[in-house]
Amino acid sequence: MAQMSVVADPHIDPNADPRAIAGEDSASQWRLIWGSFRRHRLAMTGAVVVIAFYLVALFTEFLAPFDPDAPSSRDVYHPPQMIHLFDTNADGSWAFRPHVNGMKLSRDRFTLKTTFSPDPDKKIYLTLFGDGTPYKMWGLIPMEKRLIAAVTPGERFYLLGADRLGRDMLSRIIAGTRVSMSIGLAGVAVSLLLGLVLGGVSGYYGGWVDTGVQRLIELKLSLPTIPIWLGLSAALPQDWAPLTRYFAITLILSLVGWTELARVVRGRFLALRTEDFVVAARLDGGSKARVIFRHMMPSMVSHIIASVSLAIPVMIIAETSLSFLGLGLLPPTISWGVLLKEAQNVRSIAQAPWLFAPGIAVCAAVLALNFLGDGLRDAADPYAQEGR
Repeated sequence: MAQMSVVADPHIDPNADPRAIAGEDSASQWRLIWGSFRRHRLAMTGAVVVIAFYLVALFTEFLAPFDPDAPSSRDVYHPPQMIHLFDTNADGSWAFRPHVNGMKLSRDRFTLKTTFSPDPDKKIYLTLFGDGTPYKMWGLIPMEKRLIAAVTPGERFYLLGADRLGRDMLSRIIAGTRVSMSIGLAGVAVSLLLGLVLGGVSGYYGGWVDTGVQRLIELKLSLPTIPIWLGLSAALPQDWAPLTRYFAITLILSLVGWTELARVVRGRFLALRTEDFVVAARLDGGSKARVIFRHMMPSMVSHIIASVSLAIPVMIIAETSLSFLGLGLLPPTISWGVLLKEAQNVRSIAQAPWLFAPGIAVCAAVLALNFLGDGLRDAADPYAQEGR
């Protein structure tokens, strides 16, 4: 058999870094994933929306125009007010002065029904980074500056209307963003931990360990999810503190939602444990933990991302549903589900349709998370990378 000879390129230094020899055409896996993700327009849009939601959750106190729990008896079911950017001066010229038109409260002398009508003699001028009600950022830093505030301290305005106690709906929706978005992350974090550990152990070791874990998963999957959520939530004591109930609801959502990820991880481990790179890592003397977390887990990035990205909106919808039914978070905790609970009354909806505004936030967050997860899954898929 003829032997092939390899001729070395005289222009390449044999001692040079291989990455430098490869040049700009080579890139890391994460750089390839980012390049593919940027071409997914819906995913990029979803990423921007998701980042915006979490920024709102992070800076809730600064972004909310008022204290979300501050009532006003004169502003019950106050309608939304539109921001006008320009105002007329005394000489008839236009000037940039953001404001909202004031509303006048009137009451029918026979039915005692209250109605709001525009007050042409009153304008509430707004400013960015103005002084408002004092608060503590993250419960630590005393502040008074708010993103949008009235020029005249003490004047109230309602960009998304008010609820049955005269509380500002925009401030309450912003405050609910922190709870609803964080409960999705916290719940998925616990589910991810359980799914990776139990699914990884089941797929890697096999045998009686795999049998035991799979029987546990099948037992859980045989039980209906919604009744379990309702039953466990209804069993929580009503007198628990809001923070305790928050963690309890998060734990309930996590314990119910970890099985799907565990089955995905277990299937991938069964397929990977006989691959050449895994066998080579074992023969090289790598510990079981190193083989699992250093070699097998990175090859499952796309599957983990797909499961996690789909689990977060499920958690958000589950918390919203439970709170809407009165079995999840309870007042004074503010979440999107708690806010939507006030929209159960037909009379309230007829009088104040803006109470449905938290539902728009739920739909936007869930859609954005699904678009983001779909783009991340496609970008991290190694088979898709080969076809590009």
